[in-house]
Amino acid sequence: MSDAEPDAARIELPALPKGWRYESVSEMGASDEQIVLTGPFGTSLGRADFIDKGVPLLTISCLTSQGIRLDKALFVSNEKAKELQRYRLRVGDVLFSRMASVGRAGIVGPDLEGALFNYHIMRLRLNPLKLLPKFFTNYVQGAKQVKDYLLAVNHGATRDGINTEQLLALPVAVTSIVAQQRVVAEIEKQFTRLDAGVAALRRVQANLKRYRAAVLKAACEGRLVPTEADLAKAEGRTYETGEQLLARILTDRRKNWHGRGKYKEPVAPDATDLPWLPEGWVWATFEQIAERVTVGYVGPMKHEYKANGVPFLRGQNVRENRFDPEGLLYISPKFHGQLAKSALRPGDLAVVRSGAVGITCVIPESLREANCSDLVLVQRPLGFVPQYGAYYMNSLAKRHVIAGKVGVALTHFNTKSVAAIPVPLPPLVEQERIVAEVERRLSVIGALEVTVLASFRRAVRLRQSVLRKEFAKAGATEGDLNG
Repeated sequence: MSDAEPDAARIELPALPKGWRYESVSEMGASDEQIVLTGPFGTSLGRADFIDKGVPLLTISCLTSQGIRLDKALFVSNEKAKELQRYRLRVGDVLFSRMASVGRAGIVGPDLEGALFNYHIMRLRLNPLKLLPKFFTNYVQGAKQVKDYLLAVNHGATRDGINTEQLLALPVAVTSIVAQQRVVAEIEKQFTRLDAGVAALRRVQANLKRYRAAVLKAACEGRLVPTEADLAKAEGRTYETGEQLLARILTDRRKNWHGRGKYKEPVAPDATDLPWLPEGWVWATFEQIAERVTVGYVGPMKHEYKANGVPFLRGQNVRENRFDPEGLLYISPKFHGQLAKSALRPGDLAVVRSGAVGITCVIPESLREANCSDLVLVQRPLGFVPQYGAYYMNSLAKRHVIAGKVGVALTHFNTKSVAAIPVPLPPLVEQERIVAEVERRLSVIGALEVTVLASFRRAVRLRQSVLRKEFAKAGATEGDLNG
């Protein structure tokens, strides 16, 4: 047979109940066609052949535990597709991943009629009078003997997949078409229930996302907590308004300035089209209420990264309202000393300027000394609680971020744009209450999101459990089942 036979022969296949038998894939194929065909990518296609829209070419990323996803496909022109006519798919074809995640399988539906597939995938054409495609795809993803077989034929240090002969030799536990239909129907019934549960989880996930956005919006519009103006009236006292706070900040800035030449007043907000603010609030700009708005280091970094040293942040380390240490790099203390302008301190705002522009986080206390590139920095806040500034940037300020984008090849956000962003400035004590209430609500949202993610993982495990349970019956001893 094939070079897979010695490995396959060592697989101990469980006994089957009455009415079941083992057949190889080669015995289950369409008699008048090539049963297994491996995709052509790597020999007949090059990078230049791919276009934005056209005939779909399916990759291994398109094969998931729940079927075939078109959103991960590549595309080629109709002309190129005609050259690859033998690799065109038909409804009912089975796709099988032969590399990396070996054993993923899916069935080609009407929406993929005429699509192509690449060399990570093998196409099977089964005889539906012998083996139902849905039965086969469920079997290969749920039966333990399939996993054992794939491990046995894919054991080499340099072998990252299986070949045509090995797939043709795959043993399949089959029964009559009527019995196969019953198995498929039972699996689909349970999957329908699981899918309904997953859909409900997705709705919860979407609602939590909307609620998070609503919390931040309400916080920056003065609707989340009682305003300081209302509290002062109720308690019969005075308070420092946002306007008074801003005036005090500007006076202190002018008094403490030690730069060269004549002091230059920071840019004031453009009041055109700015919305109404609650009593006691005032519009300001980041340039007015921070010591400095600047940009991270811009220059070559190839030879500056070290195994350890001073943390060096990039855009990927900035997430909405949080610092992400994943992929954090380091530079030497000496190089850090040369980059005083872009040095970070706890409480500074870091704003992404390329890619996901405008995303903002506060530099945490854990980064007592750090530096960065490709970020706009709002350094040393003077009149606002840093986390309030991040909440604003990640919510209402997004329309200003869009207006401040420049560039064609790469959308980015410059220092001048950030400095001039209008910021709704509440009294300082009100900012503190806002931040405390937002953090309380976001912590609840975060806990619910963790629960939802755990439920998603449980749903995936349940799908596998359904398959394992159903095909474990095909490994029972005779008499355990009614054939």
